Amino acid sequence: MSTEKIAFVTGGNRGIGLETARQLAATGVEVVIGSRDLKKGEAEAAKLRGEGLKVNAIEFDITKQADYKKAYDYFNKKYGKLDILINNAGISRESFAKPSAPSTVSPAVLRETFETNFFGQIELTQTLLPLIRKAPEGRIVNLSSILGSLTLHATPGSPIYDFKTLAYDASKTALNQFTVHLAHELRNTKIKVNSAHPGWVKTEMGTDAAPMEIPDGAKTSVQLATLPADGPTGGYFHMGQSLPW
Repeated sequence: MSTEKIAFVTGGNRGIGLETARQLAATGVEVVIGSRDLKKGEAEAAKLRGEGLKVNAIEFDITKQADYKKAYDYFNKKYGKLDILINNAGISRESFAKPSAPSTVSPAVLRETFETNFFGQIELTQTLLPLIRKAPEGRIVNLSSILGSLTLHATPGSPIYDFKTLAYDASKTALNQFTVHLAHELRNTKIKVNSAHPGWVKTEMGTDAAPMEIPDGAKTSVQLATLPADGPTGGYFHMGQSLPW
């Protein structure tokens, strides 16, 4: 079994996921990025290795169940454990600039969004959990969003009160529930499970209208992935600050 910390970042070949891999690796963690396009993933991993960082890539698509088992086999064979899982992969099929009214969001958009942002995250985590249990102190980070906050959506005058994309928001609210439930199950172990809001970041999803740069967008995930033994679990955070559910 590897004595170094090993991390898996899904959707890690670009944007926040890639920057998370870079920052995690800079702390001494050996990082594996999951990429739907293996060539792109390997190209980005090679660039990071050129910076002196320990980063590799595997082909991984959160929408393909067969890839969950392949990821398990990879980590089990090569490392015998998994210290950090960052469930970073996610999609939005709605326009944040001009969202559809909830009464018109199609069932197809709802189902596709939940398959990636909720069901896929749970099944992958369940598949890899036996390897995380073998780590000295496992960390699971679920990439949520402030848009998953029911409290803020229901509070007039909140930063997100007038920004409502039903499928995306609901999928992140559901993912937060998974965070709370899994953290409760693992409360008597050394594994910590938390939800991260990266912020509104200049990515393909966030667009250039976003105020935050990608390096800042990765900070919350890295903080939660490297929590000390007395750190929180079952929480919802942005830059070290708790968010309301």
